[in-house]
Amino acid sequence: MAKADYYELLGIARGASDAEIKKAFRSMAMECHPDRNPGDAAAEQKFRSINEAYEVLKDPQKRAAYDQYGHAAFENGGRPGAGGFDFNFNGSFSDIFEDLFGNAFGGRGGQRRGGPQRGADLRYNYEVTLEEAFAGKQAEITIKTSVACEPCDGSGAAPGSKPVTCPTCQGMGKVRAQQGFFTVERTCPTCHGAGQTVSDPCTACGGAGHVMRDKTLSVNIPVGVENGTRIRLSGEGEAGGRGGPAGDLYLFLSVRQHPLFERDGIDLHVSVPIPMTTAALGGQIEVPTIDGKKARVSIPEGTQTGRQFRLRGKGMPRLQRGGVGDMFVHVGVETPVNLTKDQVRLLKEFEAAGGGNQSSPESDGFFAKAKEFWDDLIKD
Repeated sequence: MAKADYYELLGIARGASDAEIKKAFRSMAMECHPDRNPGDAAAEQKFRSINEAYEVLKDPQKRAAYDQYGHAAFENGGRPGAGGFDFNFNGSFSDIFEDLFGNAFGGRGGQRRGGPQRGADLRYNYEVTLEEAFAGKQAEITIKTSVACEPCDGSGAAPGSKPVTCPTCQGMGKVRAQQGFFTVERTCPTCHGAGQTVSDPCTACGGAGHVMRDKTLSVNIPVGVENGTRIRLSGEGEAGGRGGPAGDLYLFLSVRQHPLFERDGIDLHVSVPIPMTTAALGGQIEVPTIDGKKARVSIPEGTQTGRQFRLRGKGMPRLQRGGVGDMFVHVGVETPVNLTKDQVRLLKEFEAAGGGNQSSPESDGFFAKAKEFWDDLIKD
C-alpha cells in the first residue's frame, strides 16, 4: 500500500511556509492525539502518520530531499521512523506546545534540568573619537559584574561541603503534574530549577555561588570601527551558575561626531571656505587630514562654491578587510566683509569695467532666463 503524501496528510500546499506547516500539525495533533482518543487505533495511527510527516517537513534538508525524491529519499535505512527518528507521542508534539505551556510535554524523559548553567551575556557601550577610529587604540574599561565566588569555587556550598541532589525533583530541576491529558512540567519549588540544594551555604556569597565585583579589562579597538561595531569578549560576562561557564561581554561602539570631518563609510568630507580672490585667480590651500597632517589642494581660477576636490587615500581605513577611503574637499567662496575704503573703490572700479557681467556667467544666465520668464508673462 502506497504511503500518503506528507503534504496531503497535513492538508497544506507544497509551497507552505514553516509557520503554516507548524500550524497545520498543531491543529491535527490536538485532534488525534492518543491521550484524547484512548483505545482508538485509527487515531493512534493517524497521529503517527502526521508526526512522521511533520518530522520531515519541518527540517529544511529532509524536506528538500522529500520534495525531490518523495518517500524514496528515506528508504534503505533513511526512512523516517527507522533511521534515528523516534515517533513516540512526545517528540514533535512537545516541540509544538512547549511555547504555550513552558516545556510542558515531557517527552524528554531523563534529560537533566539542573547542573551547571552558563552565565548571562553583558553589554557595554563605549564611545571613541574619529581619530581613534582611524588609528585604533588600546582601551581600558571597568564593568560591575558577578564573578564566581573564590572560597566555594562557584558551588555555593561552604568549603569542605558540596551541594546535594534536590530530594523533590531528584536533580531534574522540574516537577511534573498531570493536567487532563497533558503532563505539565514546572520549576521545582525547592531548588528553583537548580537540581541541587545547599545545606551549608558559603558565607562569602550566601550560597549564591557568585559575588559582585568591579572588573577592569583591556580591549583592543581595531582601526576603522564604525557606529554599531560590536566586539565580543568571550567569557567576560556574568559568572555561570553552579560552576557553569561565564557568559560573554559585548562591546558596542559609537563614534563621536567630529567638528571638521563628516564620515560616509570609509570616505571623509570636509567643507573649506576660500577667499573670493583665490577662487577667482586660483591658488593653493592647505587642508587638515584625519591623521593630523596637512594636504595641499590646487584651486583653479574661476572656482565656484560647491566644487569638490578628491584626495585619494586620505579617508578612513576599512575595518578588517583592508583598504583606505578618500577625502572630499568641498569649497565655498567667501564674500569679503568689513571692506576698507580702498577695497570698496577697487571693487567699484572692477564692476564699472564690466566685472559684474562677463565675469559672472552663472548670474548672467540666471537673470537672462528670468527676463524671458517675465517677458512671457507680459505677452500672455
